[in-house]
Amino acid sequence: MTTTTHLLRQRRFLPLFVTQLLNAFNDNLFKNAMVLFVVYSVYNSEAAEAQFSAIASGLFILPFFLLSALSGQLADMRDKARIIRAVKMAEIFIMLCGAAGLVLAWHGFMTHTLAIPLMLAALFAMGIHSTFFGPIKYAILPQHLEKHEVLAGTGLVEAGTYIAILFGTILAGWIPVEWAAAVVVFTAIVGYFTSRQVPSAEPVGEKQPIDRNVIRSSIDLIRNTMHEREVFLAIMAISFFWTIGAVLFIQFPPLAKNVLLATKEVASLFLVMFSIGVAAGSVSINALLKGRVSARYAPASVIVMGIFVAGFWFVCRAWQASTTGTQLMGVSEFLSHPLAFAVLGMLLLIAIAGGMFVVPLYAFLTTKVDPGQAARTVAANNIVNSGAMVGGALLAAGLSAIKVPLTEQLLLSAAMCLVSAWLALLLFRAEKAACA
Repeated sequence: MTTTTHLLRQRRFLPLFVTQLLNAFNDNLFKNAMVLFVVYSVYNSEAAEAQFSAIASGLFILPFFLLSALSGQLADMRDKARIIRAVKMAEIFIMLCGAAGLVLAWHGFMTHTLAIPLMLAALFAMGIHSTFFGPIKYAILPQHLEKHEVLAGTGLVEAGTYIAILFGTILAGWIPVEWAAAVVVFTAIVGYFTSRQVPSAEPVGEKQPIDRNVIRSSIDLIRNTMHEREVFLAIMAISFFWTIGAVLFIQFPPLAKNVLLATKEVASLFLVMFSIGVAAGSVSINALLKGRVSARYAPASVIVMGIFVAGFWFVCRAWQASTTGTQLMGVSEFLSHPLAFAVLGMLLLIAIAGGMFVVPLYAFLTTKVDPGQAARTVAANNIVNSGAMVGGALLAAGLSAIKVPLTEQLLLSAAMCLVSAWLALLLFRAEKAACA
């Protein structure tokens, strides 16, 4: 029996795995249902659509920047399972607010003055929810798993996240928005009940007072975490990676509509391929590393990712040159295009390489520090990640505002992969030096 199969049979892992899977599913069903509805049914301008997508991404990410220090302290100083149950209860009320916004938008009732603000408020609240849940889903693993199981567990959590993104994205693109409103509320309720099965995870080590000053605690948390060179480099590499990811995810819906002339179902298909790829990469890297936490393959993985992003740019340029007219294509018409499978293949390969890059780096965060500081280490990573992703969202919005074509923005993402590769190489060298 493989470690992966074994973990999925264990109560010390399965309830957490299912709870975080439902969380990722709900986040992405709601966010994509909202963004796709607004892009395809409310706005009719490439710049406005790209800016709305960037605003939505920025609002979801902002709480990670503001509140991660507090969430990390709570997770290390309190029972992690109790915090999980509290945030899952809050999700029910958040999704009731978001569902109301979706239904109002579907009816066309006060779309700009009430429906969209309600949806954006719910998205911001889900960002707060995920800020408090995020550090726990990684930091709890060393408490419930054996050391040789942590990489497999981290890979499963990451793969499960993207499988959930996959299904949330499919539903967002294919079901009516009013159905999406019902599903997000139902999923939040189910997620609360699965969270009640997560085993207790009491604090490891001595309790310390919680600093509720978010600015001071954030600065202190980053300073106290970054002194460990391997952790510092892992955080920097992950953060730059998610800057690239933020730019790519913001580009997908407007790129599908305005460059590839495809419907929202095709835009959903793009995100599906990306999710499948990250899940595949997350699991396969564990097999390559045989359970060992190492950055050995990280530099090559992200360089390969950059090559495929450049390939995606090339295919998009060729698509524009070969397509005439303004009529949006459905899935069947899109798939009949000679370049369709090249587009989907490039997205899949980008994501596989990305999954192989990032999973071992997350494992560094929970295995290279004292178990009593694991959640704070993940929280420090989330602060830096969120700052980088907000920067990526602002960069994407700014490029769209100054009329830089979406296809040309892809080249910037490809070039940024070189910086991630450099950071990953430094991490691997630090890893080897630590083992010498």
